[in-house]
Amino acid sequence: MLNDPQYYDFQLYRNRPPIVWPNGARLAFWVAPNIEFYELYPPTNPQRKPWPRPLPDIVPYSHRDYGNRVGIWRMMEAMDDCGVRGSISLSVGLCDHHPEIIEACKARDWEFFSHGIYNTRYCYGMDEAQETALIRDAIESVQKATGQRLTGWLAPALTHTERTMELIAAHGIRYTCDLFQDDQPQLLNVRSGTLISMPYSLEINDVICYNSYGQTPRQYGELIRRQFDRLYQEGETSGTVMCIPLHPFLVGQPHRIDAFHEALAWCTGHDDIWVTTAAEIADYYIDHYCSSS
Repeated sequence: MLNDPQYYDFQLYRNRPPIVWPNGARLAFWVAPNIEFYELYPPTNPQRKPWPRPLPDIVPYSHRDYGNRVGIWRMMEAMDDCGVRGSISLSVGLCDHHPEIIEACKARDWEFFSHGIYNTRYCYGMDEAQETALIRDAIESVQKATGQRLTGWLAPALTHTERTMELIAAHGIRYTCDLFQDDQPQLLNVRSGTLISMPYSLEINDVICYNSYGQTPRQYGELIRRQFDRLYQEGETSGTVMCIPLHPFLVGQPHRIDAFHEALAWCTGHDDIWVTTAAEIADYYIDHYCSSS
């Protein structure tokens, strides 16, 4: 076993060749709503339990269902008001369960990328055939439901095998959000295709901030602003990327949505930023900074 997965080369943050975003923007800014589906009776994975208590556990199930019933609409309104198109980290099974949400996202010209089929089904222990079937199912389902060719990946519940990066690259995926090593995109070491690591911050992910850090809505909004201010400052010399990962069952709560809306307005109110999607960032970076593409 390797002590380092060798997905990417080590690069010091300072003294790299500078990145210049379109129109000279300092910072590429994108928002990643995790629109997910959690099963009440998911299949058993021997390496990880989907719910900590015995099944059926209707309490966390209904809490997450709040996001698809209520929270998503508040979150959409805040993003609409700030002119932000979402890049959706999608539980692809949602295409069957909640087509009305898919249609609302399509109407806004949002991007769809895969977060697996359900967020209660994990890649741990999958063989190559099983993981390949998962990837193909995601690509085909998103194409059928949205007309989009899926180009991004975030593994279901952040679960992987040793083959994940190679398999998604071989199936034409152009970026992954599963690595958290940098504030700029980076070309990954795969045998086929061109795959980059897309900055996707766990540190300002609402599920981490609210459920792990125990932050208040006001503290979360301030955290977003501090993240933005620093990356905006550093982007003056070389373009940075800021992602806000969200979960509608958390950020869409009545007592939290205003703090998020205000922080989003703060970020998008600055000049010299590129408010965009993950797919557009990936395409631009690959076209301009990946000589192997």
